[in-house]
Amino acid sequence: MKRQPIQPNMSRFPSRFHPLLEGAALYDSSCSPNARVWFIDRDDGYYLKAAPKGSLQKEGDLTRFFYSKGLGAEVLDYACLEEDWLLTRRIPGEDCIFPAYLDDPKRLCDTLAEALWMLHSTDPSGCPIPNRTADYLAAAERNYRAGHYDLHLFSPRWSRWQFSSPEEAWQVVESCGRLLKADTLIHGDYCLPNIMLDNWTFSGFLDFDTGGVGDRHVDLFWATWSLQFNLHTDAWRDRFLDAYGRSQVEEDLFRVIAAVEIFG
Repeated sequence: MKRQPIQPNMSRFPSRFHPLLEGAALYDSSCSPNARVWFIDRDDGYYLKAAPKGSLQKEGDLTRFFYSKGLGAEVLDYACLEEDWLLTRRIPGEDCIFPAYLDDPKRLCDTLAEALWMLHSTDPSGCPIPNRTADYLAAAERNYRAGHYDLHLFSPRWSRWQFSSPEEAWQVVESCGRLLKADTLIHGDYCLPNIMLDNWTFSGFLDFDTGGVGDRHVDLFWATWSLQFNLHTDAWRDRFLDAYGRSQVEEDLFRVIAAVEIFG
């Protein structure tokens, strides 16, 4: 996980976080233009995230839920001020783009499949997002109507799913989106940087803002995409799906999910 040392400017942070920040080493750990993330090197470590006002409440609620299932970080504070702020405790270990994990793709595939099966076997009762699939499809329709899409999201180098136009992608969503279920607890962005391992032992997931009760194939899609992207080959796709369990996989749904993500 990226950690760039920085000199803290205390005026940047709400006063409620000053006692935690004072005297601690601070690192920029941001990976998105939509949010800033800092690692606070104190005790066993903390992450502090800032994003536009109102944008982190859902993520905070989902993180608390996943933590209650033993799957995520502990939320220590959420504040809706001029910006939203979310403070979590560090999960032990390194994410799955750590070189030692990438250097053993067989073990990595098997470990990712095992962790995903554990997640999908978790009772979703009480999840604060009880029908992520409905939200997922509704957002795609809104963005299609507004002309917001990204046909480059799945470039030929990193995806077998290609669309010649937004209209072609939308036709797939419109005709086949109803096939996606809402019966499984999903992460929603099951990519290697969002899975933490502590010496190959699963220790938790990160970034739950697209999680909830949805269709397992969303996670399976992103897992296979991320393995190809991070290992620079599609050679490990079959091993991962075999390890997860082919009887639970309908690969035709991957094209539907790719079409939805064009408007994500």
